[in-house]
Amino acid sequence: MPKNSPDIAQPWAKSADAILKTLDVDVRQGLSGAEVEQRRERYGENRLRHTQTRDAWQILLEQFKSLIVALLGVAAALSFAFGDWVEGLAVMIVILINAAIGFVTELRAVRSMEALQQLSSVSTKVRRAGEVQQIPAEDLVPGDIVVLSGGDVVTADLRLLEASKLQADESTLTGESVPVAKKVDAVAEDTSLAERKSMIYKGTAITRGAGEGVVISTGMATELGDVSALVEQAEEEATPLEERLEQLGRRLIWVTLGIAGLVAISGVIAGREITLMIETAIALAVASVSEGLPIVATVALARGMWRMAQRNALINRLSAVETLGATTVILTDKTGTLTENRMTVTQVALDAETISISGEGLDLQGQFTREQDPESIDPTEHKRLRRLLETGVLCNNAELHDARDDAGKVTAVGDPLEVALLVTGMKAGLRRPDLLEEMPEVREVAFDAQSKMMATFNTVDEAYRVSVKGALEAVLDASTYISTAKGREKLTSEARKDWQQRNETLAEKGLRIIALASKTVNDDEAEPYTGLVFLGLAALMDPPRVEVRAAIQECQDAGIRVVMVTGDQPVTARNVAHAVGLVVEEDIDVIHGQDLEDFESMDDARRQNLRDAPIFARVAPKQKLDLIALHQDGGAIVAMTGDGINDAPALKKADIGVAMGKRGTQVAREAADMILKDDAFSTIVVAVEQGRAIFENIRKFVVYLLSCNVAEILVVGLAAVVNAPLPIRPLQILFLNLVTDLFPALALGVGEGDAYLMERPPHDPEEPIITRSHWLMIGVHSTIITFAVLGILALALAFLGLPQEQAVTLSFLTLAFAQLWHVFNMRDADAHVLRNDITRNPYVWGALGLCIVLLLLAVYVPFLANLLGLSRPSFGEWAWVLGFSLVPLVLGQIVGWGRHATTT
Repeated sequence: MPKNSPDIAQPWAKSADAILKTLDVDVRQGLSGAEVEQRRERYGENRLRHTQTRDAWQILLEQFKSLIVALLGVAAALSFAFGDWVEGLAVMIVILINAAIGFVTELRAVRSMEALQQLSSVSTKVRRAGEVQQIPAEDLVPGDIVVLSGGDVVTADLRLLEASKLQADESTLTGESVPVAKKVDAVAEDTSLAERKSMIYKGTAITRGAGEGVVISTGMATELGDVSALVEQAEEEATPLEERLEQLGRRLIWVTLGIAGLVAISGVIAGREITLMIETAIALAVASVSEGLPIVATVALARGMWRMAQRNALINRLSAVETLGATTVILTDKTGTLTENRMTVTQVALDAETISISGEGLDLQGQFTREQDPESIDPTEHKRLRRLLETGVLCNNAELHDARDDAGKVTAVGDPLEVALLVTGMKAGLRRPDLLEEMPEVREVAFDAQSKMMATFNTVDEAYRVSVKGALEAVLDASTYISTAKGREKLTSEARKDWQQRNETLAEKGLRIIALASKTVNDDEAEPYTGLVFLGLAALMDPPRVEVRAAIQECQDAGIRVVMVTGDQPVTARNVAHAVGLVVEEDIDVIHGQDLEDFESMDDARRQNLRDAPIFARVAPKQKLDLIALHQDGGAIVAMTGDGINDAPALKKADIGVAMGKRGTQVAREAADMILKDDAFSTIVVAVEQGRAIFENIRKFVVYLLSCNVAEILVVGLAAVVNAPLPIRPLQILFLNLVTDLFPALALGVGEGDAYLMERPPHDPEEPIITRSHWLMIGVHSTIITFAVLGILALALAFLGLPQEQAVTLSFLTLAFAQLWHVFNMRDADAHVLRNDITRNPYVWGALGLCIVLLLLAVYVPFLANLLGLSRPSFGEWAWVLGFSLVPLVLGQIVGWGRHATTT
């Protein structure tokens, strides 16, 4: 064992009691706060060795590893070779400035994304000072008592103390793909890692069952820390969007290198200086594909992810951002996503009577009343009611704490349904700690997705009380008797039908139903799900979220279909779907899980009917995979919500896996692309909108950069071909590349998006960033800018009679300001001319202000003016510059209006 872990050799071979004694911890109390602090000082935090994905030096060096910088270096070397030291130094300064801008922006973006990952850190249920608490996994220390349940990611090496049908996926550590059954009994000292049934290791996942374990090792002292598996797996990958941008950049570089070469040759043939034309060609090549492309892409993605995080959507994978904008179908769960997941038991159905219960949420006060009778009853005097309430409290893994939160409300840990059962018990004066003291729990049979039930065994005198809760059909099938006012009676087929009808009646009101049963046995290893005495039903109200109706309508307006896929009953699913506006008809057919036949043998008509169905109920995990595949085969981009461990395969298969942050299991969160901190459906819609906005922002700044750069190539190329004076010099091109290209593009990249984003259909995920229509826009806009620049050059030389240096100053300034105003041509064609996402973007105005100041400094600061070869324009010349630079803006708006008119 490493030195920073407790000195326990082969803990798998020692008894649980021996381990607890060595670690000096009481399994029922856990560690105290003072003991936790002492052990953290001694053993450190529970985390693997922290390594940043990319450190600052690496990001800085990457600014110099590009063909762009290499071209600038060649330009500087040529300048030095021909004795032009001033220009050579200027190019070197441009390289450094460019590297500084790229370094600062990319460093902030990378650190922002790393910080976002910290927001979705794993948590663990631990017993401390006698109470179960939810704590960050980093806070675990050796000796902590960890409570395990299906769906948990194991966050430290544990020696098992209790295990009920416990299985773990240890593939990350051992490579074993099949879940491993666990037990408490010690194994031999020489047992291999994969066979240590009494141990659970950090980085593995609980696939089934429940249990408890004591922390043996944390952090780098764990088996996972020893092999550094997680660190080795942490490889940075480019997103498909970044890869497409890189491919676009590479292609443009080689195309423009060819163009620049032709310009250079044309200029030399025309008798221009060889050095000037070579430097001009290189500067054009640099200008054609701005270094700003990857920088702005990174910033746009990071900024969008932060916006999503502020709206409760955490992105696990960067590639999910662009896929979100293309989502066409959302398969959503009901409980907690479309509803509040604020469970309250409102009714209890017993044989021959129904009892209503007042009080909502975590309110511990409430009255029990019979139907048609306003007088309250004492639940402790009602034997059948008390038995049912005790069963709900005993067959339970949740906990209510005596401590209150800042709002003075009771705090709870656990599944909301189980919390609601505990609260109902408290209303009747039945506290779980008191019941457990009276009837200690000796065994738990964890909830199983196949059996749809959970059971606990509690000691009562010389026997054991078995408490069961689960789905009505499962509990009825396991029941032989029923509790009535006359005592225990045989459960007849007529009674079963009657309970099914009562269940339907309650479910039609939108209530969630849980069935409860119990029995007494003499052996704590007895089969729990046979010969049960059926007690009745608990009906829970889970109100629909208020904001869901508007969110679903927004999805429908955006061309996104919303489909409910739930494990709940058909009538409950239909009721909630109607309440939130998912369907209009109250009697719409609901597809039942048992009616989903083998998908491979279905004909096309049946497949299409299933694709069109809005509600699926009683759906099993395997069927969720089939439904995702069904929609994907139809060409849909599918987002899928999930919270349980059984949802993990579906979350992985979906194009966008969405896990619940509050009620979701750790395994579901690990498998998902996005985590909802508030579990709300409306947050998915916000994330989709942001995904669309990010894609559109990237498209806008690419179109902006390319149209500006193509204009620079055309300006110099046409002038060189006709043997006219060059409208802009090499250093001026580089200056524009740094100023008018980068800052407005950055501003476009972080815009919030147009208000009409969710009124358009999703974009095709296979669609290139720059489509044919965008290339046409680039051609039109760059041509207009080119003629405006060449026009003022001709005006200055032929009409105004200005010297060549002053004429070039006017053409340079016209090009610079035309590119700045050109940012307003990036508005969507159907957006308002004055009120749109460009004019509302404060970063655009900030970028324009900064660029104007830098241009004025270039003209009026003698050193910069001499370096760039600029002279000071007169007031009249400034008027000409302003007029000509506004021409591309005005004509661009007209083009945009015409483009909108042809598409409507």
